[in-house]
Amino acid sequence: MDYKKSNAPVNTVTRNVMDLCEETGNIYESVAIIGKRANQIAVEIKQDLSKKLAEFASYNDSLEEVFENREQIEISRYYEKLPKPTMLATQEFIEGNIYYRDTSKG
Repeated sequence: MDYKKSNAPVNTVTRNVMDLCEETGNIYESVAIIGKRANQIAVEIKQDLSKKLAEFASYNDSLEEVFENREQIEISRYYEKLPKPTMLATQEFIEGNIYYRDTSKG
């Protein structure tokens, strides 16, 4: 998933708690759903970043190579500018893009 194309805010946004609990009827359940999705997103982002940075892995450490690798720095900056996983998950929840089910209700 391309998280840069998400319309999730990069900075903190104050949200109405009642809007978050409309769908589930319980704010704690909504927060638990958002938290679990945020963890999934964080794992996906970390795997993508690790895969891209693995291409630049060198097994002989030289100080000159550390400063010359601009592509690696650009990739890191790209991931730093992405919205945080909690912001992405909250935006997905508000837009109704998260599938969840209550296993206790059968």
